[in-house]
Amino acid sequence: MGAAPAQFVDQRQVRRNFARAAPTYDEVAVLQREVGCRMLERLDYVRIAPQRILDLGCGTGASLTALHERYAAAAVIGADLSEAMLRAGQAQRSRLRWLLPFLRGNRPPLLAADAAALPFGVRSFGLLWTNLMLHWLDDPLPALREMHRVLEVDGLLMFSTFGPDTLQELRASFSDGHPHTQRFTDMHDYGDMLVDCGFSDPVMDAEMLTMTYASFDDLIADLRRSGSGCAMHGRRQGLTGRTAWAAARAAYERLARDGRLPATVEVVYGHAWKGQPRKTADGRTIVRFEPRQRDR
Repeated sequence: MGAAPAQFVDQRQVRRNFARAAPTYDEVAVLQREVGCRMLERLDYVRIAPQRILDLGCGTGASLTALHERYAAAAVIGADLSEAMLRAGQAQRSRLRWLLPFLRGNRPPLLAADAAALPFGVRSFGLLWTNLMLHWLDDPLPALREMHRVLEVDGLLMFSTFGPDTLQELRASFSDGHPHTQRFTDMHDYGDMLVDCGFSDPVMDAEMLTMTYASFDDLIADLRRSGSGCAMHGRRQGLTGRTAWAAARAAYERLARDGRLPATVEVVYGHAWKGQPRKTADGRTIVRFEPRQRDR
């Protein structure tokens, strides 16, 4: 019997991080909402009329209402690994329904689900939407295979995730040999995975965003309160000592510009269809990569 493949992401820690963050997530998830809005703008250029939509990794459900408003005739379902995040989302929506009457008849089903083993039948959805979820998986490939399985023929997968330059300043500030951020996959590798899973016409692009913080401690607090702390198996298991924290803080603070500390975020966007892939005359599959964008 062969050895089990090495695992890099601690899924139990991912659950713990988001369980702790659930009460504060909506207060600090500015970046997640912004990326979701940018994904919605990309739907302006796509003509689809899905009957069923799955928001995979929906968290507290920030995108569910927007998807329902855009595709009013569709049934929208939210799924997430974290039951605590789903409960927080249900509580938030219950409060909002008293203030916003149009939400009272809009209660999308929410369920806890593993992205690599979705509890849905073949060809269940016309649109599969996933915002900033894939980098929390040890290997995105099984989840992408599941997404292909549950999509209808001619259905659309639209996703965002973080690329390798994300939090590069934070990684460079520590010198203790332990990871302090997630491992992020390059967009070209995602393009290859989409083809391997049978998706057609995949389109990938990325943009660089810069968040700024008043202090190193504010950045760390923001990551923790949004559930975005490191969940790698190689992370330091005990408390990071004062000396290591002080060294990292000093290294990061040397990057200050106009009194603010930058935090780079590489956002990778992708979309692809379930259908027959287009190929060149010599049998190679076509993947289109858009020019990289920069934003601040």
